[in-house]
Amino acid sequence: MSDDTSAARADTLAALDEVTAALPVAEQRDGQREMAGLIAESIESGRHLVVQAGTGTGKTLAYLVPAIVSGKRTVVSTATKALQDQLATKDLPFVCGELADLGFDVDWAVLKGRSNYLCLQRLREFNGAQGQLELDDMSIIARAEVVKLSEWAGRTETGDMAELDWSPSDVAWRTVSVGAEECPGGDRCPMGDACFAERARDRAQASDVIVVNTHLYGLDVAASGAILPEHEVVVFDEAHGLEDTMSDTVGIDIAPGRFVTLSATVRQIIADPEPVGAIADLASLAREAFGPFAGQRLPLPLPDPIITFLAEARGRVETIANAIGQIESSVDDVNQRKLRAMVMVSRTMEYLDVALAERDNTVPFVSGSADHPRFEIAPLDVGPTMRDGVWTKRTAILTSATIPASLAARVGLPADGAVEADVGSPFDYERHGVLYCAMHLPPPKSPKFRDAVADELAALITAAGGRTLALFTSWAAMDHAVEAVRARVDVPILTQRDLPKPALVQAFAASEETCLFATTGMFQGVDVPGRTLSLVVIDKLPFPRPDDPLLSARREQLGASAFSEIDVPRAATMLAQACGRLIRTASDRGAVAVLDSRLGTARYRWDIVKALPPMKRTRHRAEVEEFLRQIRDGASASTVDDHG
Repeated sequence: MSDDTSAARADTLAALDEVTAALPVAEQRDGQREMAGLIAESIESGRHLVVQAGTGTGKTLAYLVPAIVSGKRTVVSTATKALQDQLATKDLPFVCGELADLGFDVDWAVLKGRSNYLCLQRLREFNGAQGQLELDDMSIIARAEVVKLSEWAGRTETGDMAELDWSPSDVAWRTVSVGAEECPGGDRCPMGDACFAERARDRAQASDVIVVNTHLYGLDVAASGAILPEHEVVVFDEAHGLEDTMSDTVGIDIAPGRFVTLSATVRQIIADPEPVGAIADLASLAREAFGPFAGQRLPLPLPDPIITFLAEARGRVETIANAIGQIESSVDDVNQRKLRAMVMVSRTMEYLDVALAERDNTVPFVSGSADHPRFEIAPLDVGPTMRDGVWTKRTAILTSATIPASLAARVGLPADGAVEADVGSPFDYERHGVLYCAMHLPPPKSPKFRDAVADELAALITAAGGRTLALFTSWAAMDHAVEAVRARVDVPILTQRDLPKPALVQAFAASEETCLFATTGMFQGVDVPGRTLSLVVIDKLPFPRPDDPLLSARREQLGASAFSEIDVPRAATMLAQACGRLIRTASDRGAVAVLDSRLGTARYRWDIVKALPPMKRTRHRAEVEEFLRQIRDGASASTVDDHG
């Protein structure tokens, strides 16, 4: 360790101590201090860092403090907008306030995609005749929401939808906002000086810490840095999903909905229904062309129906582009509608050109269902894109509570330029948690498996007194379990079909006896601390689908090592994320039950078990039932022996 990195570590830890001392419950966490020190050294040396930090580490402070102390402009890239909002409303104001007393004068900003901000130009256009026609086509409720949003526009400082204390409908919000594929930019808009999105970009340009979501960061990489300000450090929080997000954002997608949106935008500037209808008709033609290939990886050259559609779409879009180009007006609002239409038309033509070009090292496939297909082209390997757009340009910190073993290689991190570390978790998993593998159940492919799962669930839920989050790898498995278990337990069962996710989690958390049955969408992002959640049940090891089009291409590229490099790490990460729903605070106690006997018998089992929190392990249901009854009845000591 050089003197410079030693000094950076020491300065960071001193600042971290000041910040944590100001917390409502002041405490020093060894893992947090170790993580902060490693990040300080990484930033100082310029070596990338991949650091796993278990639940309860306090990783947000562990990366914010060294980034600020370093004095280097940092972009924090989060997995979700919700985490962006938490950083903006809670973490950054607190950290920057405490560090200001130590002489660190820090400016920070949150930057989101344009569609998250209210568009003042769109609002202004509603005062015109065309705007009134748009409003007349809406429902009474949507019109009322637009009026309410117009009133809010006069009060808001940011124009960010997250600032609202109510949720407008999609129709209302789309009416008063524009996306990046439609907006001509602040310098070409009469409302550019007052534009909320442009103001957010200006604040980001002048800030030391900029918070974005990883989707926007991926778009910036794809755009060769045209969206975000220059920065020296990037922190990827929840980095376990980095490869998938980058695949989504640096590729392209063409769905029927694109042409519905495009026709609506074009209709605002062209009155003739024939050319507008020709664009709208592309939606049904896209569905007909893509639908039969839903869920499939496509060969090259592309199938004839898809090539025929892409060529037809390219011709129609070019025709409408020529028609829009011939429109001349001295009215600002008309010119703005024209500009937005041309921007969206141009972007659509770019996507169609890329699709028709059939580039090497990409994977064309159709995702979604036959009724809602989406034609996509994704990079076979995101490594080269990440190398050119990130790894060679700045220092990167990748962190998550669960880091897949193959993450560094999958995203192209240079082996000689990155450090990997695991700082653990402050939670006492060995005393507070039990991992139960139901070794006696038939294998998942057995016709008896689902009935055996129902038997196991009924017994465990009864012992826990409810308080169960049951996670299933398919909707069909969830539905079967609900029907089979509901009549056998005397506690309420909610399912993912009952309510939207936020309301569902809220209802589950509000009642200790309630159980929640859900699918893979809730393997992460569910935070229910305390006695309300004492048992997490996973029906099967969450391996990715063998027929996933993009992953199948990557498996072919890797050959014999594909299962160990793709499938096992993904299953381990998903399972670890599901286990992470259980213990959210130092006082939480509970059990994780995996009803897939492969966790105890398969040759790869230890690769998965080692990725999970270090809970005591058992294969005996009676021991788990006794442990759950202790929690239910308020006991404090575990009586479960470790059976390995």
